[in-house]
Amino acid sequence: MTDAAADDRTAYVAIEGGRVVEARSRAPGRARGELVFTTAYTGYEESLTDPSYEEQILTFSYPLIGNYGVREERFESERVHPRGVVARELTDDVADWLTEEGVPAVDHLDTRDLVTGIREEGAMECGIAAGPDATPEVAREELERCVAMSDHTDIGEQVSVPGRETHNPDGDGPRVGLIDCGAKGSIVSSLLERDAVVDVVPYDATVADIERTDPDLLFISNGPGDPENFEAAAALVDEYVGSLPIAGICLGQQVVANALGGSTEKMEFGHRGVNQPVRDLRTNRVVMTTQNHGYTVAEPGDRLEVTQVNVNDDTPEGLESDDLDVITRQYHPEANPGPNDSLDFFDDVLELAGYETERGATGAPKTT
Repeated sequence: MTDAAADDRTAYVAIEGGRVVEARSRAPGRARGELVFTTAYTGYEESLTDPSYEEQILTFSYPLIGNYGVREERFESERVHPRGVVARELTDDVADWLTEEGVPAVDHLDTRDLVTGIREEGAMECGIAAGPDATPEVAREELERCVAMSDHTDIGEQVSVPGRETHNPDGDGPRVGLIDCGAKGSIVSSLLERDAVVDVVPYDATVADIERTDPDLLFISNGPGDPENFEAAAALVDEYVGSLPIAGICLGQQVVANALGGSTEKMEFGHRGVNQPVRDLRTNRVVMTTQNHGYTVAEPGDRLEVTQVNVNDDTPEGLESDDLDVITRQYHPEANPGPNDSLDFFDDVLELAGYETERGATGAPKTT
């Protein structure tokens, strides 16, 4: 390898606190964002296209990423959302995909050390410089330009649909108004498999927008960033609570809690992976779940009951109100990737709108 070729493969990761790690460039470019990790060892295509990773640098704790190729039918959205990707080893298939997407990626560094640092110190900001002209100074410049997640006040606009999209208009199930704060495609697919009519509307939809769809159910999706920045979605919850059933997943749970008198807070390093144990307080049953969030409900308020908790840290994983017809989950019942232990959440949601489903559905092909 020539010196020029060697330089083209050089990369640096500058981490909050002053450390700069040398790595190998697999997709060139510069990136900055919050450094987080996922423990999932499969489902890298789904993770990389999950809108909840917007404005973050995603580190894979599993050492080899890409060992079964890249297939578009597994994507959860139309593009890669992390600003940068870090792994111990990336296959050429994934590296080529990220290069085409314009997302910088690096490997050949000790990801165990990075993950340990995040667990001990919390999620950190970082900057990446990869490929030609990469230097430690350039990586530090990117780090200095980082913006805290709570300050990304317009992050919903980056991941939401620009206008209303209607799926399965002739369906026999209830009409669902899905507030798209960064929804995974599998959430839509899980509703469509149960023959719901799904109107996906922007994250900043107004009451007038919802009135035009005339839904039987309001559903707040997952998404990236601080739930307090999704004021329009919270306003819809406040407007319709008690008159329409309301459901939420991940960020959706946090938005619902904020709207109904609760509060949220940033976690030390979040939950990201496919093996998070959740206990139902009513049945004492434990299920394994897929999760991807850096914020959590700190207090549910007086109107919501905590029905499920994380076994590892007791954070709320399910909120419900029988009187108000509200049901939310902090984890991702639709999985993709991950276990299918909680798919019946979608049956519970549609039953709130008076629709009986055939339980046991396993998920339809994704819509993007």
